[in-house]
Amino acid sequence: MAPPNRHVRQDPRTANPTRRSLLAGVAALGALGAAGCSRVATASGAPGGDLLERLRAQGVVRLGIAGEIPFGYIDKDGRMTGEAPELARVIFKRLGIDEVQPVPTEFGSLIPGLNSQQFDVVAAGMYVNPERCEQVIFADPDHQMLDSFIVRKGNPENLHNYQDVVEKKARFATGTGYAQIEHAVEAGYKRSDILVMPDQVAGLNAVEAGRVDVFAGTAVTVRDVVKKSAKAEAAKPFAPLVDGEPRVDGGAFAFRPTETKLRDAFNVELRKLKKSGELFRILKPFGFTEAEMTDLTAKELCGG
Repeated sequence: MAPPNRHVRQDPRTANPTRRSLLAGVAALGALGAAGCSRVATASGAPGGDLLERLRAQGVVRLGIAGEIPFGYIDKDGRMTGEAPELARVIFKRLGIDEVQPVPTEFGSLIPGLNSQQFDVVAAGMYVNPERCEQVIFADPDHQMLDSFIVRKGNPENLHNYQDVVEKKARFATGTGYAQIEHAVEAGYKRSDILVMPDQVAGLNAVEAGRVDVFAGTAVTVRDVVKKSAKAEAAKPFAPLVDGEPRVDGGAFAFRPTETKLRDAFNVELRKLKKSGELFRILKPFGFTEAEMTDLTAKELCGG
């Protein structure tokens, strides 16, 4: 968790993303998102909402995306892809909605954008947590995720969890809006000492240059970003401690609180994909493993 101010990246299977390519990807997504802005469905006062019916009628659903490999990005051919868009294509097709359109934004703007109807659904691998559950409703997670660190080759500071970071007074960085900020604070790291960076590419660059000792992110994004680095590596994934207990986070699609009918219909199709094994087949090309498939529910992660 998810999981920030995420810039769109190139296909991780074909290229090592650069800052310039990320900005170009954002521009491409912006052009896509700008098309048909007036088609965003408006709010309904009907019990459970009527967004599903209206999306079926218009034939398109607009996805709020924060541009991060592997969750949602532009590939080398200029096509929107990633685990969330590809999963959205399958599920919304089954719900009678043929087209998905991206609306790019910063991660911190996803929930405000959803609730102000800039798009219909958040599709960004967003972690489900109690604070967010007060603002939106979540589908059940389509994946679970551990944290991981980007560290210098050989992990010279021997940093394997947030407690290590605190005890060794390591220079710590993570991304804008990342859940890893709270994970570090929970372990005792001073919030004001955390270096918040735009994304994991910037984090990798900072570790390689020696400006920080560690950058924290999700295991899947950290695995990807260090692939071609000669100076950095991914530390072993781990479960952070939250309220003294190991925490495994789950990433999910988010919906406006009034739209329970759409969320429930989405969940029905998601459960079918989990049962058949098709969900893993959709997510596997983006670096997800069987260990990251999950039966966690949004209710569990929301705290009740």
